[in-house]
Amino acid sequence: MGEKDVIVVVREFDHEKDRLGVEDVEKRCEVGPSGKVSLFTDLLGDPICRVRHSPSFLMLVAEMDDEKQIVGMIRGCIKTVTCGKKLSRSGKNPHQTTTKPVPVYTKVAYILGLRVSPSHRRTGIGLQLVRKMEEWFKENGAEYSYIATDSDNLASVKLFTDKCGYSKFRTPSILVNPVFAHRVGVSHRVTIIKLTPSDAECLYRRRFSTIEFFPRDIDSVLNNKLSLGTFLAVPRGFTWTGSDRFLSDPPESWAVISVWNSKDVFTLEVRGASRMKRTLAKTTRIVDRALPWLRLPSIPELFRPFGLHFLYGLGGEGPNAVKMVKALCGFAHNLAKERGCGVVATEVSSREPLRLGVPHWRMLSCDEDLWCIKRLGEDYSDGSVGDWTKSPPGLSIFVDPREF
Repeated sequence: MGEKDVIVVVREFDHEKDRLGVEDVEKRCEVGPSGKVSLFTDLLGDPICRVRHSPSFLMLVAEMDDEKQIVGMIRGCIKTVTCGKKLSRSGKNPHQTTTKPVPVYTKVAYILGLRVSPSHRRTGIGLQLVRKMEEWFKENGAEYSYIATDSDNLASVKLFTDKCGYSKFRTPSILVNPVFAHRVGVSHRVTIIKLTPSDAECLYRRRFSTIEFFPRDIDSVLNNKLSLGTFLAVPRGFTWTGSDRFLSDPPESWAVISVWNSKDVFTLEVRGASRMKRTLAKTTRIVDRALPWLRLPSIPELFRPFGLHFLYGLGGEGPNAVKMVKALCGFAHNLAKERGCGVVATEVSSREPLRLGVPHWRMLSCDEDLWCIKRLGEDYSDGSVGDWTKSPPGLSIFVDPREF
């Protein structure tokens, strides 16, 4: 069947009419290779759950014109983020002015959840869905569009880079750590403070707003019901007296991280594991629960639906910042254990110095999550940056938890 033989209608998703058809396509797209371990996602009956917390979002479906059958879908959202920085002069006295970096923002769109039924692939449906979504992006003023895909997913990479005009842009790492049956110890030399959303916003805007992909509506993220809090690690004995005092006179070393409750959005499940692997995993949990003081690294129950917490807004300064991050990750692990999660995950730039403090299992993680980007228009609102698609990567990147 060739592309010209397939007649589909691409239209906006209707929850009442399309939910079951979309779930069917999702299941058929997630059929793993025979005899191999695969990761399945359950969207908990809400096909737009992974974009609905964004400022602006849309889901499209591809429907066979004659059969009224859903054969594909795509999700997209639009937000304003930092794409670079410029120097700004401050001070009333022109002879005593200082310069400081300030963020340059742009409106960017994000594509995720592109699916085409296996029986209708290589017919142009995926390309049709992407083009229709890009039309909506342009109508709503987005200047760039980007996607994230597994670098090993050659079909997806080829679609976007060869047919849709995207270019390879960034390669962050997804770091995943299991939640053990025992609690993880946190250094007694570190004090962990939970910040109020307003203090967290002040800290992020004043210290991290020039980081690439930093969302201008960070306040909406921090105040979202899925955000479990922002946590600051400081040396033991440090007294918190407010964000203004902290920012004007911080300790020598500190670190910050925020926690997002993805468990209430979707669950994951590992399928295709052999009986031997399942038995081994169960044995590690039994031993860990029986002898928790040994702190053995047990394998959580990943062969049934499990939830995760996502760590975002990772940052810090000072010679002991990596140790502070490690303490925060230990704290986050224990929080995830209390809330019944199977794993804790984060995504950071491959060049991020603080990633050394993030514990993770390599078998669960992804060293290279490929981000591809495309410029949608000829004019820029980010003139001081130029063409963002050609800019070199920085040390850090801000991964929005609403799109993980």
